[in-house]
Amino acid sequence: MLEAFSLEGSVAVVTGGSRGIGEATAVAMAEAGADVAVVARSADALDDTVERIEATGATGIAREVDVTDDDAVAGLVDSVAEELGPVDVLVNNAGTNPYFGDSRKLDVETFEHIADVNTTGAFRCTRAFARHVTDNENTGVVVNVASVGGVVGLPYQAPYTASKHAMVGLTKSLAVEWAPDIRVNALAPGYVKTEFTKGVRENESIREDLLDDIPTDRFADPEEIAYAAVYLASDAAAYATGEVHVVDGGMAAR
Repeated sequence: MLEAFSLEGSVAVVTGGSRGIGEATAVAMAEAGADVAVVARSADALDDTVERIEATGATGIAREVDVTDDDAVAGLVDSVAEELGPVDVLVNNAGTNPYFGDSRKLDVETFEHIADVNTTGAFRCTRAFARHVTDNENTGVVVNVASVGGVVGLPYQAPYTASKHAMVGLTKSLAVEWAPDIRVNALAPGYVKTEFTKGVRENESIREDLLDDIPTDRFADPEEIAYAAVYLASDAAAYATGEVHVVDGGMAAR
């Protein structure tokens, strides 16, 4: 049974792989047997992730790509394939959330920037991956790292929540469109102990309010999300597509 969770012989690309959920996912996929290319806007920021990947015995490489750059994304997957072989798995983890506040004070430029990174960036990468899979007459798996904010409303985070709801919609649409050759699923993490959530976790008032909404009464470790990503990428999830796999400590169940 455990062989079904193996990624032995696979090649994975993980965007936003320099820290947090992306780093943990890249390392977990390497532990499961995949060679992994990690992607971020700065290649230097990926050094630690590549080192951790290679410590598992897998091959790790870094790619400096901004997911808002059409031309850079268009060549990403083929570039990885030239070095590691055909790509089997894409994890869209790159994301941003620079705004927390009253939406009446939100400017359109900030809203559009968040959407460009979180949603359009994921689409750019997914489109490039799908073209690669088709060109190689292969099959593939996409794991979109959405958020609990993709299934519920998060106050004071309208642009982020909108972008993650859109990511969930993109997941469902592409899953139907590309089956059976490409499986497309989404992860919806709750609050995870990363730099991304450091501000709200260190604010005592916000922290306590959040924990009141999380039945497990704690924040997740990045590895707890990463292991779910490995499941969705593996043959253990071969019949799962169009799924939104919520890993939020019960937050959305309230």
